[in-house]
Amino acid sequence: MSSGATPICWRWLALSVAIAASVMDLLDSTIVQVAAPAIRFDLGGSFAVIQWLSAAYTLAMAVGLLTGGRLGDLFGRRRMLLIGMAAFVAASAACAAAQTPGELIAARAIQGGAGALMLPQVFGLISDLFGEHEMGKALGIFGGAMGLSAMLGPIVSGGLIGLDLFSTRWRMIFLVNVPVGLLCLALGSRLLPAAAPASRRGRLDASGMALAAAAMLLLVFPLVEGHELGWPLWLDGLLIASIPVLAAFARHQRRRERCGVTPLVEPSVFRRPAFAAGVLFSLAFVGSLGAIVLIFNVFLQAGIGFTPWHSALSTAPWAAGAFVGSGIGSSVMHKAGRRVLQAGLVIEAIGLLGICGVLHGVGARLGSLDLLAPMIVGGLGMGMVFVPLFDIVLAGVEPYQIGSASGVLQAINSLAMSLGVAGIGAIFFGLVGAGGAHRFVLAAEWTALVAIALLAVAFVLGFRLPRRAREMAPVAPAKAPASGHAEALVAA
Repeated sequence: MSSGATPICWRWLALSVAIAASVMDLLDSTIVQVAAPAIRFDLGGSFAVIQWLSAAYTLAMAVGLLTGGRLGDLFGRRRMLLIGMAAFVAASAACAAAQTPGELIAARAIQGGAGALMLPQVFGLISDLFGEHEMGKALGIFGGAMGLSAMLGPIVSGGLIGLDLFSTRWRMIFLVNVPVGLLCLALGSRLLPAAAPASRRGRLDASGMALAAAAMLLLVFPLVEGHELGWPLWLDGLLIASIPVLAAFARHQRRRERCGVTPLVEPSVFRRPAFAAGVLFSLAFVGSLGAIVLIFNVFLQAGIGFTPWHSALSTAPWAAGAFVGSGIGSSVMHKAGRRVLQAGLVIEAIGLLGICGVLHGVGARLGSLDLLAPMIVGGLGMGMVFVPLFDIVLAGVEPYQIGSASGVLQAINSLAMSLGVAGIGAIFFGLVGAGGAHRFVLAAEWTALVAIALLAVAFVLGFRLPRRAREMAPVAPAKAPASGHAEALVAA
């Protein structure tokens, strides 16, 4: 199927299937955060369950993104998107049917891996569907749909839990994926273009994937479980062990590069100082969102008793601000370059300082209106950073490195979110202890300050980024940073 041979109405319907794949991933990476306290209340378990519900998804996605685009090259984009969507639907049903925290966390990991298989195919399929004269319109529709989903996702989550349809409570946030996914599978199998694989040569780097997964798990597991287990020495050992495993992964990638075999990660991209700075920038910036997740969901619900619906409505101004900020960032990034990132960081930090001030002044008597102004300001700043981030960081690499660099940056964003929720969560729950609402308020204040500190680190690193954004259009899955934008934009 080619764009020239396909009736225009069917092409736009096929676009809706590609958009649906990204929207399902986007929503499931965020709505579970609103539902996490309710899930823990129903299934039991420690506060670590709340952290694992996000970390399992983003960890699996971080590992899977390293090979998702390559699988599309080898076996065809449509086939990989449909396989990923089928796995995503099955995992969603498993999430809804879970009876224990372990079952749900395992299903969330499968969801994340399936999402990593779907996402890298989306932009390649869009470029297969539309010619250059229509790509701008198609990408505009895609961006609008993702932005709207980002803003409405938490509200929909809170609404579904509050309505308690068919007495399903939080399970409905996963069940809705089943009919939507099945419809998209039926439409996608008929409408999405079945272009020939871009490459039939090469093999997947299974050992590299195993090393990457092991290193990430060794980093995240101790941070999530440390507080609950009392930080035994063996957890410290796991953290230390992540260093040689990361080094082994780096050596493995260099060896494949020297042998002329396609590595998971192009080692040469890290020899570009601006890109290396961009990776550290992303780790600090996206990692700070772990604090926002904890403040906006765990604190409001478990700490001061907001319902999921009340929590979602209270945090909607942050999403609305991010929606506006993303428009500002995209419109000025080519003129302002890295300065728009630093301006966004400052504005977000002001919003978080405002939240800190409200918490300190109002405490457990907090109401939704108290948070309105700082929420809007903080979200505005966050949105200004996310949209230009990829285009500015990727300006620091050569054209032949963009595919690998984009995949690395997407994976880093997913890893940073896992580390943020785990690491800052350890601080948050350590401060909460066994105390009441006043302890939650104290924990939320310090968590906001930690996020501000990470934003300050990112601000300093911003001086090492390229001065201008790269002029590029996402025409292939590996060169499509926008999916990373969308996912990261709503990670909070």
